[in-house]
Amino acid sequence: MLEILIDATGPYRVISRETGEELANTDNSFNPGHYDIRPYSRKDTGSLTQEACITRVLSRTITGRDESLRRHVRERDGKCVISGTANVQAFRDRWTGFHAAHVVPLSSEQYFLQKGLSECITNKADEHDVGINSCQNGLLMQSNIHEAFDDFGFTVNPYNGYKITSFDGNSFGIDGRILDPICRDPTDERSVKDELLRWHFRQAVLANMRGAGEPSFEMDFPPGSDMMGEILSGPKAARRMEAELFSRLNGVMFDSDSMTQKPLGQV
Repeated sequence: MLEILIDATGPYRVISRETGEELANTDNSFNPGHYDIRPYSRKDTGSLTQEACITRVLSRTITGRDESLRRHVRERDGKCVISGTANVQAFRDRWTGFHAAHVVPLSSEQYFLQKGLSECITNKADEHDVGINSCQNGLLMQSNIHEAFDDFGFTVNPYNGYKITSFDGNSFGIDGRILDPICRDPTDERSVKDELLRWHFRQAVLANMRGAGEPSFEMDFPPGSDMMGEILSGPKAARRMEAELFSRLNGVMFDSDSMTQKPLGQV
């Protein structure tokens, strides 16, 4: 996590302000307290990263575009891969309370392409499919756990045996659990991609540990409410509007000459 948070020109050490003890490299959590980060050499410098996490949008939108993701993730996982809770109604094809969660959210499809994350997806429908709705970008979760995942309330650490790290007080009792192996079988071409789990881990660290962090936005508006007005009068209006548009358009862009829809990446 410190490697994500600290921009340093050279090696540095972490020292407990209370005891003066230098901490060894560890995957375990530090005890609550105050710590100083000091470069080993006076020539080196270190500072908190200026990198911000993506705009978080909590969305419950159900669209035709992600039907393939839901179907394949349900077939692959059959249970919440975070809590381990099985869907006992799966044999009846009933999935109430279970969601197919995107690792990289659908509202960030343009970002998904710009950062080259699409390139790690091998399970695509056709040459025009950017892969954001591939089951390799999906995990089956209980609905309330899905919301916390979208909000970076917890994440999966692929650098440390796929251990789950909770940032919200472990309200679901999942902190320290291991991501279920059923969704990450290396012999299964449908398995979730480590590259995307590493991306989510980085975003969660930035969102929760970089000072004030970044805001998250709720996309559900009561009937009759002034959606545009609420967005424009709220924080980071431009960023939220961009995320809102990409989520609601679901990656569809329009050719201004013919006014025909084209999937993002095909324009």
